[in-house]
Amino acid sequence: MAMLNLLVAFNGSASSEAALRYAAALARRQGAHVTALLAHSTHDTLDTRSRWIPDRARALLAEAKSGLLQEIEARLDALRPELELGDALSFRAVSGRVNTVIAATARCFDMVLTGRPDHTEDEHIGLHPDKIALLSGRPVIVVPEGYDADARHRHAALAWDGGRAAARALSDSLRLLEDQGKVSVLSIGPAPARDDLAAHLDRHDVATEFEGWPEGHPIAETLLGYCARHDPSLLVMGAYEHSKFREDLLGGVTGEVLRNSSIPVLLSH
Repeated sequence: MAMLNLLVAFNGSASSEAALRYAAALARRQGAHVTALLAHSTHDTLDTRSRWIPDRARALLAEAKSGLLQEIEARLDALRPELELGDALSFRAVSGRVNTVIAATARCFDMVLTGRPDHTEDEHIGLHPDKIALLSGRPVIVVPEGYDADARHRHAALAWDGGRAAARALSDSLRLLEDQGKVSVLSIGPAPARDDLAAHLDRHDVATEFEGWPEGHPIAETLLGYCARHDPSLLVMGAYEHSKFREDLLGGVTGEVLRNSSIPVLLSH
């Protein structure tokens, strides 16, 4: 079954434009609809309600924020001709907590696509794809800036440890993996349920090969190194198999992979 209803978290950044192009390429191949969502926070860095802020300054701050949102929508309009989606591309802007708005909206879509997080972005529109995957219950594809959305390498990589998050990522990605031709299953230490996994993928007409490393290899470094050498079109992985607090405290595999991957990463939780 094809992915027919795609949500793109579009905030005007270069990587969110890459995510939109990637979604458009998927939509053209599968006849899908793409909704570009501009989620923006109502929180102000300064408390503009304070009586110490002059009315003129308050007006200028509101005008600057409004101008930023209008500029982002204008960027989307400028991209429409090259995306070639016509009426299959829609736009909406919603205010609220950015990650929460995107996650809540995503629950009525097949998949979410975002750009790679950029800590230099304006805080009103900044987002965290890993948290969106955690909150939404939907798969999230994170696309790095400059990625060629039309590249068809026909090869995907699946990070597999046999855990719940990895199994969810596999299930969420099957409709894309079936289109890839070949999937390399990447495991550190023994690959759990290897025969059952191979049979499952075979029944979905997915050719499978296994790549393994000894126990103790650094997970993020190993995954990133494999992708750099073999250039798959997608890396599929579970997010936050351990607690979110532990991931935030230690940096975590999820965060390191997202920061450094040169290819799209599909996250599921």
